[in-house]
Amino acid sequence: MSEKIRSVVLAGVGGQGILLASEVLARAAMIAGYDVKTNEVHGMAQRGGSVIAQVRYGPEVYSPLVARKSALVLGALEQIEALRFADLLAPDGLAVVNAQAIVPVTVSMGAAKYPQDIESRLWKAFPKLIYLKAAEMAKDLGNIQAANIVLLGAVSQGLDLPDEAWQEAIAASVKEKFRELNLKAFEAGRSLV
Repeated sequence: MSEKIRSVVLAGVGGQGILLASEVLARAAMIAGYDVKTNEVHGMAQRGGSVIAQVRYGPEVYSPLVARKSALVLGALEQIEALRFADLLAPDGLAVVNAQAIVPVTVSMGAAKYPQDIESRLWKAFPKLIYLKAAEMAKDLGNIQAANIVLLGAVSQGLDLPDEAWQEAIAASVKEKFRELNLKAFEAGRSLV
């Protein structure tokens, strides 16, 4: 077991499953024997607002808050949310971003514009980027709602947690009728890296 603390940031918008993904990650780290601290911010999440979950694990963790430029991995289910929290990722950190745009209310009302060059901005912002179509992959597996676990599978490749811990965490975090789907979604994301 490593002596260093690892920080992970998961971001998206309300309804995308960021909180479940953070629960699975935290549980996998605990199963692997680490001390874990988590923090979620989901103020306007029910209305499609920004959601961020911070997970830190190691031999002994005192705070759930991820310092600027310290996250080992940033996983984002929405493109703009990846850019919103880019300053939390370490310079050599891995960004895993779902190629999905969810138009905020300010854009649909005409008060703001969604950038047309978002993919090029992502490649410029993140030297280590995995840009995937998690929603499409989840849909192909039978349920688009598993996009969060597809993303988590890709995120897992940037972490040092054993496969058994991930599988046990998924099994303990989702309802039995969705267990097989989520395990397949996780493996689909994991196979991309």
